[in-house]
Amino acid sequence: MSQPVDQSGPVEAMMAGDAASRLLGIELAGYGDGWARTRLTVTGDMVNGHDICHGGVIFSLADTAFACACNSWGPVTVAAGADIVFIAPGRRGDVLVAEARMRTSHGRSGIYDVTVTRDDQVIAEFRGRSHTPRNRP
Repeated sequence: MSQPVDQSGPVEAMMAGDAASRLLGIELAGYGDGWARTRLTVTGDMVNGHDICHGGVIFSLADTAFACACNSWGPVTVAAGADIVFIAPGRRGDVLVAEARMRTSHGRSGIYDVTVTRDDQVIAEFRGRSHTPRNRP
């Protein structure tokens, strides 16, 4: 389950400089080695022309959880690619939660799966591929 968040860890340092996540209101809800949970509340500024949550917002929420999980180990890690499948819409006022988990890693590469939910309903599945550079970017 969720562990107390160490305010000086690599994930907090990364999130402190993450202006995009802050702008969207994405919060770090917990993390540990190889996993992370983020959340946001869908506001009126986040809906598209169909009055549902913009897919880019859902992708950003999942991507932030992915980034936190990748960087939970300590070395700076970046995305090498990602895909998302949208299953159900998010709506104004929904609290969306993204939970990322490492599936596998080899050398400096990893694969992480992120499930985005509203209450107990899955609304999207995201798969991210990570890369740990030899030198910090």
